[in-house]
Amino acid sequence: MASFSHSLTTPSPSLYTHNSRPSLFPNLIKPPAASISPLRLITAPRRRRRTLKIQATAAPSANKQSSEERVLKVHSKEEFDEALKKAKSKLVVVEFAASHSAQSSRMYPFMVSLSRTCNDVEFILVMGDESEHTKELCNREKIEKVPHFSFYKNMEKIHEEEGIGPDQLEGDVLYYGDNHSAVVQLHSRDDVEKLIGEHREDHKLIVLDVGLKHCGPCVKVYPTVIKLSKKMDTVVFARMNGDENESCMKFLKDMNVVEVPTFLFIRDGEIKGRYVGSGKGELIGEILRYQGVRVTY
Repeated sequence: MASFSHSLTTPSPSLYTHNSRPSLFPNLIKPPAASISPLRLITAPRRRRRTLKIQATAAPSANKQSSEERVLKVHSKEEFDEALKKAKSKLVVVEFAASHSAQSSRMYPFMVSLSRTCNDVEFILVMGDESEHTKELCNREKIEKVPHFSFYKNMEKIHEEEGIGPDQLEGDVLYYGDNHSAVVQLHSRDDVEKLIGEHREDHKLIVLDVGLKHCGPCVKVYPTVIKLSKKMDTVVFARMNGDENESCMKFLKDMNVVEVPTFLFIRDGEIKGRYVGSGKGELIGEILRYQGVRVTY
């Protein structure tokens, strides 16, 4: 049976839950290489996107900066690069917008609101039709449709979205910028071992959220994970991105994780079961079930 450092043991096949579909994990015995399915995402539906039309008109209030908001408006490639350099390892969220886009106008106030609550994240606005300088910046960053949100760390783009709404934006910011929530961030197999050891005596249930960096469903469900971590004191929530490094990817393979997000339920060093999917209600129901609460579907 698959285990690591003898800390985890395998549950019975009946403990696996998979969004009302047949389980892909009958046990943790590693199957022959020919039968292993490639890791795949549970995808979300695409949204309609608006084409970015560059024009010479300036956006309303494009040059005004409220003292209360933390959204930096940049007007050239040089200002943009300097802002990314200054942010260093912080998450930087950039909205590429246009004055003719109603969706851009609707999203901007929400980004301002996020900037006031997410103090460890930097926010930037680029009006693509403000001038030739911003047009050049959009061309360099390959922006074709607005609103377009790009996410950067250490001057490198780590994620991007087009045509999203407030809930999706909030989920992205929380997923890529979360450093201070009650969700324990795990970066290796050793981190998992340590967390299990810390909760052997208190017998707390550990909910391990296993995903990938560029996984839409992983992003979608993460705000729920954060909210639950704040409300459920008797449960320990943790997260690991399988594609962060080789140790994490090996952990996914050893645990037979072939779809993400996958939630592993661990207590007293044993995997009691798992849930595969991004359904908020189903996830809450599974957590309650492994907490001993009777749940009827």
